[in-house]
Amino acid sequence: MESTQPTQRIDPVRKSVVVDTSVQNAFRVFTERIGEWWPMKTHSVHEELAETAGIEPRVGGDVFELWRDGRESWGEVTAWEPPHRLVFTWHPGRPAEETTEVEVRFAAQGGSTLVELEHRGWEARGENALAARASYDEGWDPVLARYGEAASS
Repeated sequence: MESTQPTQRIDPVRKSVVVDTSVQNAFRVFTERIGEWWPMKTHSVHEELAETAGIEPRVGGDVFELWRDGRESWGEVTAWEPPHRLVFTWHPGRPAEETTEVEVRFAAQGGSTLVELEHRGWEARGENALAARASYDEGWDPVLARYGEAASS
């Protein structure tokens, strides 16, 4: 069994999608319209009860989900550089000491936009780090597919 002590570095999850839109619109759809494309029923803390997701557009802004009875913080924006880069902490349904980090970069690629996501800092998840990484490695695929459809339409 592999050790997940903090001294062991665990590779980040890296994903990308090319969307048929400008860099500015790709960033806007990711941030301003996240509630329209995020798969709330399968990728949220409150699943069936969850209604929408949002990102407050500033450093220190909340990344969150809303449900009938409240609001759940998923993380905090740590870099806000429209339209090229967004970084936020990530801990939906987890204690603060298990926070990971997500960076999303947007770059022009011809008439389209390359969107690259890196999810890192798995060491904070302790003994569950490798399982968490594996889950997100699979879980980001349908999330980015939905984003890609929304951004390209």
